[in-house]
Amino acid sequence: MAEPARKNRLIEEGAPSPGVSPDLQVDPEQIAVTRQRLEAAGVKYCYASYVDIHGIPKAKCTPIDKFEKMCRGSELFTVGALEGMGLAGPHEDECAAVPDLDTCTIFPWDSSQAWFTGELHYHGKPYACDSRVILKRMVDKAAAMGFRVNLGIEPEFYILQQGEDGRPRPLTVDFKGTCPAYDLNLTTEVLGLLDRLAGYMDSLGWNVYSFDQEGGRGQYEFDFGYTDVLTSADQLTFLRLLVKRAAAEAGAFASFMPKPFATEFRSGAHFNLSLEDLETGRNLFAPIAGATDLMAQRYGINFGRAAFNFTAGLLRHAPALTALTCPTYNSYQGLVAQGAMADMSWAPVVIAYGRNNRSAMLRLPANRYCIENRAPDMSCNPYLAAAFHIAAGLEGIEQDLDPGEPLNRNAYELGGSLKAQREQLLPRTLLHALEAFDDDPLTETVFGEFKDVFVRQKLKEWEHTFYRINNEQLEDHLTFI
Repeated sequence: MAEPARKNRLIEEGAPSPGVSPDLQVDPEQIAVTRQRLEAAGVKYCYASYVDIHGIPKAKCTPIDKFEKMCRGSELFTVGALEGMGLAGPHEDECAAVPDLDTCTIFPWDSSQAWFTGELHYHGKPYACDSRVILKRMVDKAAAMGFRVNLGIEPEFYILQQGEDGRPRPLTVDFKGTCPAYDLNLTTEVLGLLDRLAGYMDSLGWNVYSFDQEGGRGQYEFDFGYTDVLTSADQLTFLRLLVKRAAAEAGAFASFMPKPFATEFRSGAHFNLSLEDLETGRNLFAPIAGATDLMAQRYGINFGRAAFNFTAGLLRHAPALTALTCPTYNSYQGLVAQGAMADMSWAPVVIAYGRNNRSAMLRLPANRYCIENRAPDMSCNPYLAAAFHIAAGLEGIEQDLDPGEPLNRNAYELGGSLKAQREQLLPRTLLHALEAFDDDPLTETVFGEFKDVFVRQKLKEWEHTFYRINNEQLEDHLTFI
């Protein structure tokens, strides 16, 4: 009778780690219950995931029989090999990924895999350049002030296929009008794919209440319920993976590029923020019954005082905030009134707030008590963007800031001199936004050592794209003068 094959040995438990502390607190009961749930669902592989500077999830694939080791931070990552993560250089120690077991997500399209959002640990502490760690610090600050921060995100994206000419094109018939938004024929043409996406989202408890053909050819938007800010950031991160997989199943691909086509709509990811009283659960942006706040009375918008204060904080730090909500060179090709489009872009262009005004950066909607920032696009890292929203808004509350008069007219028609435009417009390029980010003292408070990492990485991206000479430039200017 043949002897059973010998198993290779693993590193012994309790061995030193450059990532987690030997005193890392884990809940053995929660680990056991979670593993039982995963095994019952047929899960074979798990991911303790974190995101890079771009908000792209990274992980190692861990077999289910090594689940307990993964939960204790067994998987190490040389984060210096990734863009904008710090610890650059072969001499630096690794980080360990520790999963948040409350975020357990079994892939709706493949129940053999499960995803956990996690956090990086370095030398026994949460890693200072980890995006989720940064957001959690701001969540804790809000909680210390008695607030829960809620966030709803409106994701827009393109689903495309390669045409016979090799160029990307929509899955649907060619729309001949100016704007295909809400077109029922286009929606029903790809309903099979959209239905699959909605089903995936609802299986995760996201509570989808609508989806539609958006303003760009091949562009779609899904709207679902809001939740606490940390969970919402986790969900946007997973949504991008989910949409990619569903598109691939349909023989297509998804794009989260902010402005893939000069003549089509940008893909926004509007942030809808509100504050909830931790004790009572009351939405603090809603007016108090039977009372009218002086700011609400002065500006003719029936919101609570905290909403005006929070708005004022966002406006004060708007240029720096835009570096996070619109973090790519291409982002700013979408923040235009019209550009090469056949009609207005519906993108925000001015640093202002208004009552239901979609041309301003911030909108106080007519149908819900929240602040909508219309600037964020689908390329943003939601953890970084949300962290700075919280910090800026809380500063507004702490200092009882007044946002001033709302802008309730079409910002696209403001005009004015170049100097006047500089004073009221959102940053025109990534470079302008980075300069504002670098100059804003609040960024130091929120991001610490990550601030310099972010600026260096984004400046490199700016230079990489700015210095290119493309074929259109040559065609237009090679012999022009």
